[in-house]
Amino acid sequence: EAFEEEIRGNKLSYYTVADVQGVIVGYAGMWIVADEAHIMNIAVLPAYRRHGMGSLLLNELISTAAKKNIGKMTLEVRKSNLAARALYQKFGFVPAGQRKAYYADNREDAVIMWKNDILEGN
Repeated sequence: EAFEEEIRGNKLSYYTVADVQGVIVGYAGMWIVADEAHIMNIAVLPAYRRHGMGSLLLNELISTAAKKNIGKMTLEVRKSNLAARALYQKFGFVPAGQRKAYYADNREDAVIMWKNDILEGN
């Protein structure tokens, strides 16, 4: 119910999906607040990871932000999630800090990342 409310009821949110032959294999979402976009999540089914789905989803979020004249994006990612961190760095996100004990399930730290050049070249 909370996820459905996020998609349908939150005017700040934008979500997109990765569809393979009619099957949703991933999704990505962000909030757009003032002049910033905050990536809330990117998720891909395990069988479809390492096949470019995360890149497609992230690229869609960045493109949408640019179309909405948003110049910078941020996100939090688990410190241990090296694959996600590498994906974000490939797209120009840079680490800019930490949130201690950010994740409720295991109190893992989050790495805060920023991309400040969304509109450059557009």
